[in-house]
Amino acid sequence: MLFEVINNKLVPSKHGSRISEHTILEQPLNTSFNFSYDLQQFLQGRLLLIDGIPFPIEVIQEHFEQGYVKYHYGVNKVKGLITCKRCGTQNLFASFDCARCKMNCTYCRKCIAMGRVSECTPLVSWEGPVSNFVYENSLEWDGQLSKAQAAASFEMVETVTKHSDLLIWAVCGAGKTEVLFEGIEAALRTGKYICLATPRTDVVIELAPRIKKAFPEVEIQTLYGGSQDPRTLAPVTIATTHQLLRFYKAFDVIIVDEVDAFPYSFDAMLQRAVQQAKKEHSSTIYLTATPTPNWKRKIEKKQIQAVTIPARFHGHPLPVPELAWIGNWKKYINNKKLPPILEDWLVKKLRNNRQAFLFIPSIDLLEKILPLVKEVSEKIEGVHSRDPLRKEKVSSFRAGHIPILLTTTILERGVTVPSTEVAVLGADDPVFTESALVQIAGRVGRSAADPTGEILFFHFGKTKAMLDAKKQLESMNKAALKKGMLK
Repeated sequence: MLFEVINNKLVPSKHGSRISEHTILEQPLNTSFNFSYDLQQFLQGRLLLIDGIPFPIEVIQEHFEQGYVKYHYGVNKVKGLITCKRCGTQNLFASFDCARCKMNCTYCRKCIAMGRVSECTPLVSWEGPVSNFVYENSLEWDGQLSKAQAAASFEMVETVTKHSDLLIWAVCGAGKTEVLFEGIEAALRTGKYICLATPRTDVVIELAPRIKKAFPEVEIQTLYGGSQDPRTLAPVTIATTHQLLRFYKAFDVIIVDEVDAFPYSFDAMLQRAVQQAKKEHSSTIYLTATPTPNWKRKIEKKQIQAVTIPARFHGHPLPVPELAWIGNWKKYINNKKLPPILEDWLVKKLRNNRQAFLFIPSIDLLEKILPLVKEVSEKIEGVHSRDPLRKEKVSSFRAGHIPILLTTTILERGVTVPSTEVAVLGADDPVFTESALVQIAGRVGRSAADPTGEILFFHFGKTKAMLDAKKQLESMNKAALKKGMLK
């Protein structure tokens, strides 16, 4: 269907002309209008292609005329500057001979995975009243917060109440998820829509059952690549940051987990998506165990309220890595042999019945090493981002069926398996930044029943990242000890 603007209305076009160069079309809200509940539920908090809305164009147009929906131009050209309304990019476009507008039509390549946004494709948002809810006493968790957790929890409740922003800097295993519970409960008690966003699918999958267990009566929606989208806004949404591109002024509270993690920390599109998904008066809580230099500067200059949790919830020190020289290990691998030090480590873990992650710098190296380690034990497996059995293997490792799991940095964050130890092969590789190594070390000792464990950085030469990661962990232990947070 073609669209054009006539008297500030977006209507089906009889002439094949393209919509003009504006940003938004809207009308005053008629509060006496008997609006469609079904359309409200479908559009509320969303920014959707008009082609993907399963309602007649006449219904959508009627709601526009009454001020209940707003039209946005998907790809906008103003004075030679091209902008995608959905993802905000200004530099990743292409054009095609469009069957709809019968012209050479520019479209956005950056967010095309979510449906093609082009010059003749309007985006639609809901501007009418939103569905209301209130959950009294929604939290069903009988755990106890540590002193540091309680202080961070208090700050979060204050942030939710005041519609302000907060950064929570908490070491790996500090119990960040539990720190969120009272803030989420406070938001639900006042009818606030909440989003817990994280850069990685694995983290979404792990967080969802934990949040549901704590809030069993609350409707919770989980969104990530490949998941089903019910197209209704739930009181609590747990999603990857990419999924926020689908939302528009939806949430009163957004919690961004692992704010320093790739790709969120490097992608302006995802950072913009968080801002676009928030309501005008809202709260943003950022979580990190390894803040970037930019976040550290914001803390130092008091540009954001921040609270630190330097100790784990169980009060035991953070395990500190050992740096182990392994020599030219790639030469062994190219000769289809394991370095003796690595083989000894594998045998030791298997003999002692200790589960372990072995982090590898790249997928190519992992695929070369996996057949070699399987000669030690057929039960050892490997996983990476292109592995079609990725979720199944991680689940099997959690269940204890896989003794040692080779992985790339996809599992450096968000995956908690009790009584797990860690080794990094080629810790001197540039892919293993200070942040990555701290996160990897954070996989160890997370359980109160088993708060210690071995962390080995196998290297062919020490790097600044390795030394800084070790120094950061030691520094947090000193801070926690000074504050009386360690047992």
